[in-house]
Amino acid sequence: MDGVRSFDAPDETVEFGGIIEQLITVGGLTVSRTVQPAGWRWRDHFQPLVGGEWCQANHIGIVLSGRGVVLLDDGTEYEHGPGDLYDIPPGHDGWTIGDEDCVVLEWSGQRQWTGSGTHRLLATLLFTDIVDSTGTAARLGDAAWHDLLSMHFHACRDTIAGFGGRQVTTTGDGVLAVFEATASAVRCAFALQGVAARQGIATRAGVHAGEVEQSGEDVRGVTVHEAARIMAEAGPGTVLVSETVALLCRGSDLSFEDAGEHELKGVPDRWRLYRVMNRKS
Repeated sequence: MDGVRSFDAPDETVEFGGIIEQLITVGGLTVSRTVQPAGWRWRDHFQPLVGGEWCQANHIGIVLSGRGVVLLDDGTEYEHGPGDLYDIPPGHDGWTIGDEDCVVLEWSGQRQWTGSGTHRLLATLLFTDIVDSTGTAARLGDAAWHDLLSMHFHACRDTIAGFGGRQVTTTGDGVLAVFEATASAVRCAFALQGVAARQGIATRAGVHAGEVEQSGEDVRGVTVHEAARIMAEAGPGTVLVSETVALLCRGSDLSFEDAGEHELKGVPDRWRLYRVMNRKS
């Protein structure tokens, strides 16, 4: 029973973009203790890794120590310090001020996809993985590979949140995310490939929609298996989607190319898949 938790033993510790983040999930709530060192700024340390003009995450938390400044994309600027609660919307830059590290406690709230018990729902799933991860790990060495994976997963989580999705889990060298909006999942797949390219790696992605079984934060069922198999058919730098996804995206700014019929390992019948192309002009 995890009635009492401590950041001395977090579920995960991530060092990325100059910060150290410790995460604990308890009671469906994910809480992070983040250290932003003196001299740190999102635009200088995060932007080169995740891209975009502004941070697209929604930060809700409290400052434990140190001071920071937030600049919103509408020009609003404010400072926060010890004891201040904040709700920073997507579209911002931020940095520490003074000689002291800024330490904050943040939470994501009761996640949209989290609930008690088990139930079924319609969802769009996004699977990614890193191409030739074994060769990359051998070339970099264990320590450098671990650092690269930590940076990649952190960037993926922020990017997925920016498109309205939730990262369910990491899958060795990839991620599984769930979305309500199908077109957002496809756009996110493209954005994640840009993230990977800036980190010097290549990824592939598969997107599929259908009914899943949700238990707490986890999702499972035949649709999850099908989505993983669709991703496995994709080549480096490619996003493949099921026919269901292509149909659901009709009328959007996304365009698709018929990638032919495929036999998916362990999945009955032949599947017609579609390759995501550039957005319609």
